[in-house]
Amino acid sequence: MNRKIKFVKPLGDRVLVKRRKDAEQIKGGIVIPDTAKEQSQEAEVIALGSGKVCDAKDSAVKQIEFEVKVGDRVLISRYGGNEFKIDGEEYVLLRQSDILGILSGDGECGCGCGCCGD
Repeated sequence: MNRKIKFVKPLGDRVLVKRRKDAEQIKGGIVIPDTAKEQSQEAEVIALGSGKVCDAKDSAVKQIEFEVKVGDRVLISRYGGNEFKIDGEEYVLLRQSDILGILSGDGECGCGCGCCGD
Protein backbone atom coordinates (compact mmCIF):
# COMPACT_ATOMS: atom_id res chain seq x y z
CA MET A 1 0.00 0.00 0.00
CA ASN A 2 1.46 3.33 -1.07
CA ARG A 3 0.25 6.24 1.09
CA LYS A 4 1.24 9.83 0.67
CA ILE A 5 2.69 11.44 3.81
CA LYS A 6 1.12 14.81 4.59
CA PHE A 7 2.53 15.60 8.04
CA VAL A 8 4.92 14.30 10.70
CA LYS A 9 3.92 14.44 14.38
CA PRO A 10 7.10 14.51 16.52
CA LEU A 11 7.26 12.15 19.51
CA GLY A 12 8.61 12.83 22.99
CA ASP A 13 10.93 15.83 23.26
CA ARG A 14 11.42 16.14 19.51
CA VAL A 15 10.72 19.26 17.49
CA LEU A 16 9.94 19.53 13.76
CA VAL A 17 11.53 22.58 12.14
CA LYS A 18 11.90 23.95 8.64
CA ARG A 19 15.18 25.64 7.77
CA ARG A 20 14.86 29.20 6.54
CA LYS A 21 16.28 29.80 3.09
CA ASP A 22 19.17 32.24 2.99
CA ALA A 23 19.08 34.86 0.28
CA GLU A 24 21.40 33.77 -2.53
CA GLN A 25 24.42 36.01 -2.64
CA ILE A 26 26.54 36.38 -5.74
CA LYS A 27 29.89 38.00 -5.12
CA GLY A 28 31.95 39.24 -8.03
CA GLY A 29 29.74 37.43 -10.53
CA ILE A 30 30.62 33.98 -9.14
CA VAL A 31 27.66 31.69 -8.52
CA ILE A 32 28.22 29.30 -5.63
CA PRO A 33 26.60 25.88 -6.24
CA ASP A 34 24.12 24.53 -3.67
CA THR A 35 26.50 21.72 -2.73
CA ALA A 36 29.15 24.23 -1.61
CA LYS A 37 26.80 26.43 0.43
CA GLU A 38 26.47 26.02 4.18
CA GLN A 39 23.02 25.27 5.44
CA SER A 40 21.22 27.91 7.43
CA GLN A 41 21.11 27.38 11.19
CA GLU A 42 17.97 29.51 11.39
CA ALA A 43 14.70 27.58 11.35
CA GLU A 44 10.99 27.90 12.12
CA VAL A 45 9.26 25.55 14.57
CA ILE A 46 6.51 23.64 12.72
CA ALA A 47 5.36 21.08 15.33
CA LEU A 48 6.19 19.85 18.84
CA GLY A 49 6.12 16.40 20.40
CA SER A 50 4.42 15.62 23.69
CA GLY A 51 7.40 16.72 25.79
CA LYS A 52 10.06 14.91 27.77
CA VAL A 53 8.96 12.60 30.57
CA CYS A 54 11.18 12.57 33.62
CA ASP A 55 10.94 10.13 36.53
CA ALA A 56 11.27 12.05 39.76
CA LYS A 57 12.80 10.45 42.87
CA ASP A 58 9.45 10.51 44.66
CA SER A 59 8.08 8.11 41.98
CA ALA A 60 5.92 10.81 40.42
CA VAL A 61 6.21 11.15 36.65
CA LYS A 62 6.89 14.72 35.56
CA GLN A 63 6.26 16.14 32.08
CA ILE A 64 8.83 18.78 31.11
CA GLU A 65 7.28 21.49 28.94
CA PHE A 66 8.90 22.86 25.80
CA GLU A 67 10.68 26.20 25.90
CA VAL A 68 9.73 26.87 22.27
CA LYS A 69 6.34 27.08 20.58
CA VAL A 70 5.05 26.60 17.06
CA GLY A 71 6.00 29.59 14.88
CA ASP A 72 9.15 30.51 16.86
CA ARG A 73 12.26 31.39 14.88
CA VAL A 74 15.11 29.38 16.37
CA LEU A 75 18.82 28.81 15.99
CA ILE A 76 19.59 25.10 15.62
CA SER A 77 22.75 23.06 15.95
CA ARG A 78 24.56 22.72 12.63
CA TYR A 79 24.77 18.92 12.73
CA GLY A 80 21.84 18.05 15.00
CA GLY A 81 18.70 16.24 14.00
CA ASN A 82 17.59 14.22 11.01
CA GLU A 83 16.80 15.87 7.69
CA PHE A 84 14.08 14.61 5.34
CA LYS A 85 11.74 15.81 2.58
CA ILE A 86 7.95 15.76 2.31
CA ASP A 87 6.43 16.92 -0.98
CA GLY A 88 9.73 18.57 -1.93
CA GLU A 89 9.94 20.60 1.30
CA GLU A 90 12.96 20.02 3.55
CA TYR A 91 12.43 19.52 7.29
CA VAL A 92 14.61 18.67 10.28
CA LEU A 93 13.44 16.54 13.21
CA LEU A 94 15.57 17.19 16.29
CA ARG A 95 15.52 17.11 20.07
CA GLN A 96 14.80 20.30 21.98
CA SER A 97 18.39 20.18 23.29
CA ASP A 98 19.61 20.72 19.68
CA ILE A 99 17.89 24.13 19.67
CA LEU A 100 20.47 26.72 20.67
CA GLY A 101 18.17 29.71 21.14
CA ILE A 102 15.04 31.58 20.15
CA LEU A 103 15.57 34.47 17.72
CA SER A 104 13.65 37.69 18.17
CA GLY A 105 13.60 41.17 16.67
CA ASP A 106 13.15 44.57 18.28
CA GLY A 107 10.53 44.52 21.01
CA GLU A 108 9.64 40.84 20.56
CA CYS A 109 11.47 39.50 23.60
CA GLY A 110 8.82 40.37 26.18
CA CYS A 111 11.27 39.85 29.04
CA GLY A 112 10.67 43.26 30.61
CA CYS A 113 14.41 43.93 30.92
CA GLY A 114 14.35 47.11 28.84
CA CYS A 115 17.01 45.82 26.44
CA CYS A 116 14.57 45.13 23.62
CA GLY A 117 12.27 48.10 23.77
CA ASP A 118 9.80 46.73 26.37
